[in-house]
Amino acid sequence: MKRAGMLRKVSDFSDFSRGHWLQELLCQGEEASHVHSSPDGQHLFVLQKSRPPPLPQVVAFQRHGIGGADLERNWQQPQPALVGLLFLQNSVPLGSSALALVWEHGRTEVWHFMVAVGWQLLQTLELCQGARARIVSVCSQGASLVWCEERPPLDAHSDMSKCAFRFCVCTRALEVGEQGVQLGTVRIVLHNSPEYQVLATPQHVFLVPATASFATTSKFLLIWHPEKAKLTITAPSAGFIQSKVLRSSSESDFRKLLLGSVGLLSCLAPLDIHTSAVSNSGGLLLVSTKSAVNMVEPDGTQRHIFDLERAPLALGRPVQLKTFGSILACVLAGVLYLVDQNSGRLIEKKILSMKEVHFLESPGEEDSIQLLTQTGIYSFSFSKPEDSSRPEPCLVEMVFEEACRYYQRRSLSSSKLTVEKLKKGGVFQAPVALAAILQHSLFQKHKPARGLQDTYAKLLSTMSLELQSYMSLELLKTCVVCAPESEVESYCEELVEQEVSRVLHSDMDKDNLAYLNSVFASFPKAAWKATRSCLQLQQNGDGLLVARATPEVWKKVLGGPQQEEVGQNGVVPLFELICASFLRFKPKWLPSFVELTQQYVSISWAYSSKEGPEGQVPLYKRALGVLARKNKRSEADDEMELELLLCSKRPKAILQALHLLICLKRWQRVVEVAEKFSKLSPLLNKEIFTMLLAEFAQHRELDPYLDMLWPLCPADLTASDILTMVLQHLPHSQEDPVPFSSEGSQLTVGLLKPLLQRVVQRPCIQDEMYSDALQSPTFPPPTPPPEH
Repeated sequence: MKRAGMLRKVSDFSDFSRGHWLQELLCQGEEASHVHSSPDGQHLFVLQKSRPPPLPQVVAFQRHGIGGADLERNWQQPQPALVGLLFLQNSVPLGSSALALVWEHGRTEVWHFMVAVGWQLLQTLELCQGARARIVSVCSQGASLVWCEERPPLDAHSDMSKCAFRFCVCTRALEVGEQGVQLGTVRIVLHNSPEYQVLATPQHVFLVPATASFATTSKFLLIWHPEKAKLTITAPSAGFIQSKVLRSSSESDFRKLLLGSVGLLSCLAPLDIHTSAVSNSGGLLLVSTKSAVNMVEPDGTQRHIFDLERAPLALGRPVQLKTFGSILACVLAGVLYLVDQNSGRLIEKKILSMKEVHFLESPGEEDSIQLLTQTGIYSFSFSKPEDSSRPEPCLVEMVFEEACRYYQRRSLSSSKLTVEKLKKGGVFQAPVALAAILQHSLFQKHKPARGLQDTYAKLLSTMSLELQSYMSLELLKTCVVCAPESEVESYCEELVEQEVSRVLHSDMDKDNLAYLNSVFASFPKAAWKATRSCLQLQQNGDGLLVARATPEVWKKVLGGPQQEEVGQNGVVPLFELICASFLRFKPKWLPSFVELTQQYVSISWAYSSKEGPEGQVPLYKRALGVLARKNKRSEADDEMELELLLCSKRPKAILQALHLLICLKRWQRVVEVAEKFSKLSPLLNKEIFTMLLAEFAQHRELDPYLDMLWPLCPADLTASDILTMVLQHLPHSQEDPVPFSSEGSQLTVGLLKPLLQRVVQRPCIQDEMYSDALQSPTFPPPTPPPEH
């Protein structure tokens, strides 16, 4: 249900001290004025830099004023310009405020407001250590000031274009308490950097490039995390790039920070920033010249929120941004846009009759948007729907619907279980608890904390990681929906990876298997990357494929529903899905993957177990079935079939591979395979030698490899056995036999002579049995001593 907005006037400036003067300042011609509101909403500051002295250029107005000294400040041209008007944290009594005025050359005035006393100048400080330093941007972050200062070269005639990295980002603690002002030491966050605009949230500081004149540095943003002393590099066109903890001053060098990412950064598109502002959720709002509003999160990720208008924005065209709870308010060309920043949905678009509009703080009223105009202060609030007492009803319904499916599958009763029965029965407490926990968590994201039963509170602490995963997944889905076409693929890959991982860590039933089949069919490349990530597949230093998946994941891959269970509706088991991905994206890895799965099966299931995957259809045959389903057959597929047969190390598969190689007349490979696999067992050795001896008797293709073939002769074969086998496999000739043939295709005794000599010279098996006894020093053995 769409919420209806109402605009009402809440002040005509009569509740401000010197309200008439405030209205006059706001109505003065085309003069640009900047309005700042204190965090508690009780003070307004009007900054008009272009007013000539002695007229005040900074004027403070107090709401519900009861007297006291006013704050009016002006300066003349020799004095550098004012660069910051900042509100400070203070530990003084309630109702007081602290303000810092920061000038370009680093001089800072700290002002303090007390009820009935008014504004008083507490102290004048020097922020910068160098006399030639010039502050270009400053912000207040917690109990510290953060600023970017220019440090000009010592040589006044230096080419400024060659001194592009002459800026430095610094921070310094500044606390206002009952004892006065306490100023900490200067700490350098980043040096040898380009010029940055610093924007602070309660936990982070965003560094936005202030100029686009340097091609490389105008392609990314920096995010400083003071508590972790860490800098994050992110780019709207690529997302998160890297993070680095700054442990020493050498690591704070801007150029050294970029060394590991220069190649990637050079390929990025330049930043497109028209306006920037921080949100109350801790993110950075960016408006591009194409009117697109994006949010950069503190972790470096980015998501698209809304497009203000289709026409491009001119550089001098002002755009005002502010967030109120979950609502993003934008004013552009006299039009107020109210957008749900979670879903990107336009809540309301309102044409304003006021020419100049400023957003004010509205503490304690996150659903109320306050606008300052030349005629007064207006509040834009929403009327809540009647059913707003039921938060996230769709989510609750989803919980109970899933619970119905779960309990129905495990129920012995034939009666249909419905959501209504589940809610009213009181038998199943799990879905009720889960729904309550989810509602509580979603309330806590945007509302003050609500009470939760002690039992549920314990479950909430146990489920905290799962809830964080769920919320990040929902955020990712929003990114997929709202992302521009160029970024959809990367978001889809991340979403598919999370979905595949989620299914592999849940029950692998028919529904989940059908779902995975649809994911692999719709997003084959993303599903392949997700498979590699979940199984942790990679090559080691020797070039061998290794997998570091957990036993639970392996069991899902191999022990899920098999083909006879899922039917013939196009759904295939997970093992076959993964094999098809290997064939499509990394075919050389498929035999190694089958070998890895067989190793896991041999560890987890008994060899003859009917419950394991090898007790039904061998894994290599399942992989061969995937290969057989390919539409077009190629030479590479023949090689793949050979590798799959050989990697199984099963006797029948090895003999089948040898038959295939013999049909292809690849004799070198035939002998290599025979040498390798004859060592597995004496029985397989005899089968292989018999097969190759039969081939030797029929043609002369194996003659160049006889030196490698004869050592494979089994120990139990005699010369008569060999001659019998040769005679059985001699080719039938239609011509009369001749003693000496001129053709070289006939088998001769000379070719068999080395093998026969080898067999005849081999020691007799019975002699070997008695050799130990015959070589004993005493024969027969001595009689044992009699027992007493």
